[in-house]
This record gives sequence, structure tokens and C-alpha cells, in this order.
Amino acid sequence: MSRRYLFTSESVTEGHPDKICDQISDTILDTLLSQDPRSRVAAEVVVNTGLVLITGEITTKAQVNYVDLARKKIAEIGYTDSENGFSANSCSILVALDAQSPDIAQGVNSAQEIREQTSEESFDSIGAGDQGLMFGFACNETPELMPLPISLAHKIARRLAAVRKTGELPYLRPDGKTQVTVIYEDGKPVGIDTILVSTQHTATIGDITDQAAVQAKIQEDLWAAVVQPVFADCAIKPDAETRFLVNPTGKFVIGGPQGDSGLTGRKIIVDTYGGYSRHGGGAFSGKDPTKVDRSAAYACRYVAKNIVAAGLAEKCEVQLSYAIGVARPVSILVETFGTGKVDDERLLELVKQHFELRPAGIIEAFNLQRLPGERGGRFYQDVAAYGHLGRTDLDLPWEQTDKAVLLKEALSQTLSVAKG
Repeated sequence: MSRRYLFTSESVTEGHPDKICDQISDTILDTLLSQDPRSRVAAEVVVNTGLVLITGEITTKAQVNYVDLARKKIAEIGYTDSENGFSANSCSILVALDAQSPDIAQGVNSAQEIREQTSEESFDSIGAGDQGLMFGFACNETPELMPLPISLAHKIARRLAAVRKTGELPYLRPDGKTQVTVIYEDGKPVGIDTILVSTQHTATIGDITDQAAVQAKIQEDLWAAVVQPVFADCAIKPDAETRFLVNPTGKFVIGGPQGDSGLTGRKIIVDTYGGYSRHGGGAFSGKDPTKVDRSAAYACRYVAKNIVAAGLAEKCEVQLSYAIGVARPVSILVETFGTGKVDDERLLELVKQHFELRPAGIIEAFNLQRLPGERGGRFYQDVAAYGHLGRTDLDLPWEQTDKAVLLKEALSQTLSVAKG
């Protein structure tokens, strides 16, 4: 008997208060790593009406102006008008930073700089920056091997920001949220049930002042300029039964930090798989790659994506766990939800043989300490909005499928030996 159900994921634009914080935190990280790749960073940001607070723990040799970094990023996002209640030039910025705890540092600092460490011994000598558990996921619902609901929610959010920045819809303001509900049958997406867009806007649009007329204009424009272009190349499209909801309260003029406070790390489900896969609870933004909350979550995605890309499963979730100061994972789990071509235990053995999952090895394999300096001083800030995973607009090392062929060949050899 077939099972039909709905699954929903959301995204937010770069002007959402929480995402402002994530982007400032990762801009700080980019800048520090560009000057000092061994910087230890846990940068937290809070925003509210007219206020930015930069706090956390940072140990670095880099010399940066945190206030200037924050103002430039806020302006880049689009908050340049004080009438919004939040503007790059007029907001107050407070800085309250401490050094990293020596109790944490001692588990990570026991070796030379990671760029000089490529031996097995050196990878073992650099422990995880904290305990914790991380998940990575991939499935064959989209070309980028991400779940369809979060993929669509991100694309609509990015398009919403694009038409604002290009001036195609000049009345839009930076804050916005998107949500997509997908219809599934027997685990496969078959339709679009609901599309929801909430976007900050000016009180009037041209000579349109009536609120009902403003709402109607926004809904019409968003369908034509945002939704239709996103679904143009999508195999599954909205139909006559699809609900399209825009600013359901009827008005979204007060937004951004004026409408709600923001905090780094408060959009961890938006950053990952939209709730489709489990989450270990650790945020990404503002953390240097010795923090396995970030680097190991990227590694989990890399492993899961290569397993699915190799055709060894239709869905794959990978869990890692670590102990602070210990290099090797405490545990590794591979789960394919009954879609694997071989037993999950066999896939686990392949993962152990062919993937480097110690923190120093992950950092080296993905070049995580040097990428900002090699990309014009920005790398982490570019993934701080619209998802850290499944990005087709960025060349991300954990999104590569370079081990798919190796996995298929290794599995073939293992099966041949077993039969022989």
C-alpha cells in the first residue's frame, strides 16, 4: 500500500537577523584565517535595533578592525538605510572578546602548524577541539544530492535576494523567509503542496498605497520574478493545487534587527538539510575548522555524498562523534535506510578505509585553514547564507564526488574476494 505524506523545509535570506550574525561571524573568521591560519576562533554575534555585539573567544596573531568588518558586511547585505531601524553606518557596535580557554587549546595545540603536518603521526597528535556528534546526509532527489524541500527553499531565498539587489523588485528589503512543502509518495517527491514567501517590503509601492493592493502586487511579482524562474528547470513543478502564500499576515514592513533580534548559530537546520536528516546540534558559523562541529559535519556530508554518487545507496546518513583532545572519532555510523546496494556494515568498512576523519586530516584534505587567503579573503562568509551544503554556485571541497569511482571499485573488489 502506497504512503503519501508532506515534508516541509525553510530557508532565510541573508538579511534575516540570525543570518546577519552568521555572516559577520564568518567574515571575522575569514579575515583572521587569511592573516593567521592557526587562529582559534569562536566568534558570536548578536544584533538588535541599532546594535551589534561581537563576543566569543579568539586567539590569533592577526590584526583586524572588528567594527569595520561588521559595518562592511552589513552594508553588503543591504542594510544601508537608517529608516530600516538598522544601518551599517549608524548602528552601534560593541566588541567583547576573550582568548580561547587554555583547557581547550591544550588538546589541539600539541603539534606544529597543520599545513606542515601530513603524516599519520601528526594527524593523530591534533585532537578534536570539542566533544560532540555530527551528521551528514545525501540523497538522489536533486542533482546536487540534497533533499528537494531544502533545495527549493534555498533557491527561492537566493532568488528573492537577487531581484532585490538587481532592482528588478526595488521595493523589497533584506529580510525574508521561504518555505516549501513537498508531496511524497513511497519516499519519492511527486509534487509541490505549498510555497510560502515572507519578505520585508516598503509600505507603499510606487503610487500604490492601499495595503490590500500592495499585498496583491507583491504576490503577483514574486510569482513571476521569483517562483517561476526557480521552477523553470525543475522536474517537479507547482500545479493548480499548489498553494502560494505571501506575507500571510498581510504586511511585512518592519523587519531585520528592528523586527527581531538575531544570534549566530540559530539557523542550524536551514544551514544543513532542512530537517530531512538528523542534526548533532552544533552550529557552524564563527568557528575555525579545529571545531569538529563544523569540519566533521562537512566531512560527514562528503562521505554520504560520495556513497550516493557512487550508486551504492539512494539515501545515506553518516554520523561521527568525537572526544575533546582525541583525534580519531569515537564512533562512526553509516545508515542507508534500506536503500543500500550492500549492507551498511560493508559500507562502514569502506568509509574507514578510504576517508580521513581525524580533524587534522579533514582540515588538510579540504584545505580549511588556508582557503580564505586563497580566495581573496572570503570563503566561510559565502556559505553563511543559503546553506553550507549542496551549493552549486560555490566550489566547496566537501561537495566533491571524487571518491565515488574509488568506492565502486573497492566494493567490486571486496565482493569478488568474498565470492572467490
